[in-house]
Amino acid sequence: MKNMKRRDFLKTSAGVAAVAAGPFIWVKDASAQWSNTPEKGAKLRVLRWKRFVAGDEDQYLANVKKFTEKTGIEVRVDSEGWEDVRPKAAVAANTGAGPDIILSTHDDANLYPEKLVDVTDLANYLGKKYGGWYPVGEAYLRPNGKNWIGIPLGCAGNCVVYRESQMKAAGFNAFPRDTDGFLKLMRALKEKGTPGGFALGNATGDGNVWTHWLLWSHGGQLVDKDNKVIINSPQTIKALEYAKELYQTFVPGTLSWLDPNNNKAFLDGQCSVTANGISVYYAAKTSKDPKLVEMAADIQHANMPIGPAGVPTELNLFFNQMIFKHSKYPKAAKEFIRFMMEEEQFGPWMQASIGYVTQPLVAYEKNPIWTVDPKHTPYRDAMKIMRPIGYAGRLGYASAGAAADFIVVNMVAEAASGSKTPAEAAERAQKRAERYYKV
Repeated sequence: MKNMKRRDFLKTSAGVAAVAAGPFIWVKDASAQWSNTPEKGAKLRVLRWKRFVAGDEDQYLANVKKFTEKTGIEVRVDSEGWEDVRPKAAVAANTGAGPDIILSTHDDANLYPEKLVDVTDLANYLGKKYGGWYPVGEAYLRPNGKNWIGIPLGCAGNCVVYRESQMKAAGFNAFPRDTDGFLKLMRALKEKGTPGGFALGNATGDGNVWTHWLLWSHGGQLVDKDNKVIINSPQTIKALEYAKELYQTFVPGTLSWLDPNNNKAFLDGQCSVTANGISVYYAAKTSKDPKLVEMAADIQHANMPIGPAGVPTELNLFFNQMIFKHSKYPKAAKEFIRFMMEEEQFGPWMQASIGYVTQPLVAYEKNPIWTVDPKHTPYRDAMKIMRPIGYAGRLGYASAGAAADFIVVNMVAEAASGSKTPAEAAERAQKRAERYYKV
């Protein structure tokens, strides 16, 4: 397992997809009309992230082939790691050359909104037809409340992944629902020799997700609703003091963990609790190793605990679809995204991805992938309950830049490890964030 590559975390079997296969019932809005004629001779190039689950990319490419067969439009799809998509998207935006469509993360679209094709017509059509967009999708890609600069693809839902037997051995019959109980569990697991661990490296997904939850759960925020930087606050200090206590229970090495590392540690049996997508569970469930199959039966999922803020404060890895203005074929690009988001393609893709990507449109809550296995269900509402990474301010250049600079992740890592006091870490984060928000 130690040499496992990201793309090998899950090789979904045909049987897994077949269990969830089948259409779901949704009464479409017949008044949702779409009119668009792609340019003659159109060819498209798409850049997306490398798969974390095999079924995702396999079904995506099958849908691409289906699109080409139906329209005659040739589509080239390139795949890169999450950390590599962002800089390549920025290069495309700055040079006016490169892929027509990019599937990227968080609020990257807000780094160069003027370079993106307005897709308001497409967003309105899809939203009307499929029950509406979750508000967080609008926060990311409709920042002015009027125009859409991209189309939401969904999010990689993130839950607490834990070993039920080890939790019970530590004296807990159920996973704690609040941060106080969670800390007690983590301490008990450490004492039993079965510690947990959470990514504290510059991990686009896992690091950002859990550290923002930590900050928000204690009432801290990077900015307020007026985009004033307020991260150096008493609430943030409390969050960092909690992080320092939590870090003492972690398995060694989490300061350098990127997105694949906690998967590996968990599946190697080095880690009993982490924050991750559904990929860990299915890597174990579909493995040919009997020990991992046995582990799968022991794996459970829970939503992140509620902190002093008193409400869910979850962040998940948001996925967007952007069309660049340098594209020679913007109408064809819109047609491609529309086709990929329609039920006939999107539904099977969700099923093949075994719920790794949570839907952005309300109608797709009814997809059977969320109920075929009760261990899937905690991921179903990831888009519904999540906050945008720039909470509680407006998304734009500043929020996107601050997120890309891993300000919150670094602050938590510094305070948790003791390289800085909570006060010093919060002060440094304040100064770093102000560089973005004062521009």
